[in-house]
Amino acid sequence: MLNEADFAALWLTFKIASLSTATMLLLGTPLAWWLARTSSRWKGICNALIAMPLVLPPTVLGFYLLILMGPNGVVGQLTENLGVGTLPFTFGGLVVASVLYSLPFVVQPLQASFSAIGRQPLEAAATLRASPLDTFFSVVLPMAKPGFLTATILGFAHTVGEFGVVLMVGGNIPGKTRVVSVQIYNHVEALEYPQAHWLAGGLLVFSFTVLLILYSVLKTQPNSQPFR
Repeated sequence: MLNEADFAALWLTFKIASLSTATMLLLGTPLAWWLARTSSRWKGICNALIAMPLVLPPTVLGFYLLILMGPNGVVGQLTENLGVGTLPFTFGGLVVASVLYSLPFVVQPLQASFSAIGRQPLEAAATLRASPLDTFFSVVLPMAKPGFLTATILGFAHTVGEFGVVLMVGGNIPGKTRVVSVQIYNHVEALEYPQAHWLAGGLLVFSFTVLLILYSVLKTQPNSQPFR
């Protein structure tokens, strides 16, 4: 059965995943819109940078984030000057790491949905004297609903399952940075297989349920796809 430490890890994981997903949607929406509409020469570089966590070992990303956000890093010195302190081994540091690691799971579905809209609906809205902002909220957002659904579900689920990045950046502090994936590792390392089965099995069911719901909903949506 689950103990108090397991529930604490689950609750912390839920908080990090929720805040990270909301942050990724706020940052990823304008970024995906720009990538879907621009013909800038920087588009390829931006796409490559965003997609790097898909192929980069999590420990590599976690290591460089640890250096950057540490007391001798550029980000660490900036946060210290702002009076925030350094981010490694804190809740805020885990959120930053989670956002960077899971961002492609939000940006790519949104970019694909925005690209699929095409220019005709936007030109029709312009002929009705709709402002760009009004066009985005009245035309683009409703048409890109499957992309937002995909981005939200995948971003949240991927954050829940993180291990390497959060372990490098957050460590293993009970009640502060110990997320559920790290707690499973702790159980296995201590040969506490029954407890590990409870948590691992729960994540297994969670992952399957999330993907089943996602593909069931997308099946009813025309021209929708999880990734570009």
